[in-house]
Amino acid sequence: MAEALVITPVKDSLETTSETIKAVSAADGDFIYAVYNDFSKAETRQFLTENQANFRYELINLDEITSKPSPNYMLVLQLAQKKAIELNIPLIIIESDVIIRKDTLTGLLTLAQEKGKAGMVGAITVGRDGRYNFPYEYVKRKSATVVKTKHSLSFCCTLLNIDFLKRFDFGELSAKKDWYDISISRQSKKLGYNNYLAKNYEVVHLPHSSRPWKQLKYSNPLKYYWGKLVNKRDRI
Repeated sequence: MAEALVITPVKDSLETTSETIKAVSAADGDFIYAVYNDFSKAETRQFLTENQANFRYELINLDEITSKPSPNYMLVLQLAQKKAIELNIPLIIIESDVIIRKDTLTGLLTLAQEKGKAGMVGAITVGRDGRYNFPYEYVKRKSATVVKTKHSLSFCCTLLNIDFLKRFDFGELSAKKDWYDISISRQSKKLGYNNYLAKNYEVVHLPHSSRPWKQLKYSNPLKYYWGKLVNKRDRI
């Protein structure tokens, strides 16, 4: 029986998407892998379609399920939650700009089992230079420890335990938002679970590769926040 359901939501960024999928498929462990294609361009869709057999994943094209334009993160989470509960296994989210190690999945699963009442367990992110980066750049001290955190866990590379999935219905998430890692992290703690940041399982994160307009937050903040306000982008 599979130990976890692993998912990757995809919106273009073919170069990083291919790296993510290859790394997940090569990882240790017995898991089911599902890739959710959120209205990507033809080139990305072709890659995803042609490589299912090579990299052993199930492809779900969201344009066959909904007419709502991207982003459809809430729908992905709801579909994945339902599948994980049916299988009675944890859910692990690996985003399409993250490159995991061979031992990442088994490591997160082991930590979730060992730690007291774990709701979520997230792997810390680093750049290709090995330094902690977004969204965990606030962590100043390098170490190989696992810490219980009051901060929200990003969905870059995070496990959601099955007990928590059964207690919080993602159907309650707000349709007015685009991203839900903060909301779900808070719900985990509200329900009495502990959230852990695994500094001993570093994964490479190439931030915002699938949403290049978010780079404006650093290069042109005025334009970024104008788009956030007027176009209602990046609602968390």
